[in-house]
Amino acid sequence: MATFIGDYTCKVDVKGRIILPVAFKKQMPADAQDHFVVRKDIFENCLVLYAIEDWNRQLEKIRKKLNPYNREQNTFLRNFYMGTAELSLDNNNRILVPKRLMDLIGADRDVILAGQDGRIEIWPADIYNKIAMPPEDFANQAEKLLGTINEP
Repeated sequence: MATFIGDYTCKVDVKGRIILPVAFKKQMPADAQDHFVVRKDIFENCLVLYAIEDWNRQLEKIRKKLNPYNREQNTFLRNFYMGTAELSLDNNNRILVPKRLMDLIGADRDVILAGQDGRIEIWPADIYNKIAMPPEDFANQAEKLLGTINEP
């Protein structure tokens, strides 16, 4: 499984391609394929890029929880897969993100690729630069969410 960390400002070229930062490429397992899946995030105005192995792990979780013969769950599945695209790195370490997905999040020339453990978020730069919590709020949230962990 890949663990992506760091955030990088990237330019989208005129054909809609983004160079995958070398740091992300190095963070992928040596035997990993250069195939990815991208989709709109469920909660935020960004895209989520999964290495194909991590995408397949997500699908296994979904398959264990949802029944496509249940109408409500089928509707969820339809919306989950809507706008999903498979991508491959070209010989220059670029990915071509479909224009319809870039338009969906309002991305133009400047994007941020932000590592989020097993996935990479793709944000319009102007939006990403506004989402950071003030340090004190982040510290309070960290204490609230993690401050009661009792380790052996």
